[in-house]
Amino acid sequence: MRHHTRRGAAVAMAMALAATACGGGDEQVAPDGATTDGDEQAAGTDGDAEGTISLWHIQTEVADQALIDDAVARYEADNPGVDVDVTAIENDSYKTQIRVAVGANEAPCIFPSWGGGTLAEYVDAGQVVDLTDYVEQDGYRDRFVDAAWSVVEIDDRVYGVPVENSAAALVWYNRSLFEEQGLEPPQDWDELLEVVDAFNEAGIAPFALANQAPWTGSMYYMYIADRLGGPDTFAAAANRTGGSFEDPVFIEAGERLQELVERDAFASGFNGMDWDAGESRQLIYAGNAAMELMGNWNINIFRGENEQFFEENIGVTTFPAIEEGDGDPTNVVGTIGDNFYHVSSNCELQDEAFEVIQYLIDDESVEARVDNGRIPPVEGFEAEDEVTAEVFSILEQADSVQLWYDQFLPPELADVHLSTTQALFALSITPEEAAAQMEAAAVQYFGE
Repeated sequence: MRHHTRRGAAVAMAMALAATACGGGDEQVAPDGATTDGDEQAAGTDGDAEGTISLWHIQTEVADQALIDDAVARYEADNPGVDVDVTAIENDSYKTQIRVAVGANEAPCIFPSWGGGTLAEYVDAGQVVDLTDYVEQDGYRDRFVDAAWSVVEIDDRVYGVPVENSAAALVWYNRSLFEEQGLEPPQDWDELLEVVDAFNEAGIAPFALANQAPWTGSMYYMYIADRLGGPDTFAAAANRTGGSFEDPVFIEAGERLQELVERDAFASGFNGMDWDAGESRQLIYAGNAAMELMGNWNINIFRGENEQFFEENIGVTTFPAIEEGDGDPTNVVGTIGDNFYHVSSNCELQDEAFEVIQYLIDDESVEARVDNGRIPPVEGFEAEDEVTAEVFSILEQADSVQLWYDQFLPPELADVHLSTTQALFALSITPEEAAAQMEAAAVQYFGE
């Protein structure tokens, strides 16, 4: 049977690194502990299953969509009675659609999340399948980098599979512009301010930022807070273990963020620019902006949009240190495994759905991800190009990987974080007001 792929945000339903081989042609893991050869039916199915499995994902880049389509096609060839209905959805639209779909008990059989607080809410609502028995069989769990599982483990049970790649927000910069201005990528805060001033004097925006969707700007706030206070300050506030979002670290983070805004560190009109439409990257390609703070998914995007420019001009580095802060400058914001795939509790073909997920991260899919410039969350990963190798080195050396705040926090608090951070960028709120709003929302949510 042929799978059906829908591109874009329209959906018909209500809106919401490699050790053990798996996938088509390899040994598969079954929830009952049995294994099969690639030419037999796998993952606990009897070979006679029939029906349709719906799969949503947010990999809208051509190469990434092709990877998923190929994995699904291989699964369908091995399981002719099952049809996989694939829907690709833009990142920001997906966040709304999956929330509504889960809330209406109409989630697709297979869907991704970033783990954290949002996943915890889905688990509490009984909307996702406990996959512990699946992943614990025959060493399947050991195929993956150990740190990847922490985001989808709740009370020692596993509710998702790391699939989509490891990611970190890093500073991507135009080497040519830096060379022309006689500058080096900034390694600390004072150097950052000097670079900002130098590029402004040259008529070049220091940072390209498309902050219409505020997750892009929140990366700056997260890094500044981490450089000032380290991961424990955020964890204490978010987990309500004696911390507060009114901690001086968060207020100073807002002050330093607004210092960058007032110093014209960002391209004009940044709060109205659309990242999904590529507006920030166009500034980079045109030589009108020198840097962008963004995830390492930029590698594949740069290659797809302007490969020659990428190969000739783009370098990558970590966010600058703050010398007087307590945070380790090797820390990164991101995740070991950027998307985690779940099986919906209302899926009628749960064994088969887990098997589909296996195909998405089997040896063939891992090879394709590496070819796409990705860093799959599996053991034994080896980068094949200099930039990807540098990203992987940064991840390996990181003392801490801070999960994105808007994914770590429950959705209600994530929304407040994003809105207050965007307001900080707009200079329409003080750092003290932003911190007070976050703390008030946390107190209300946790019923303190």
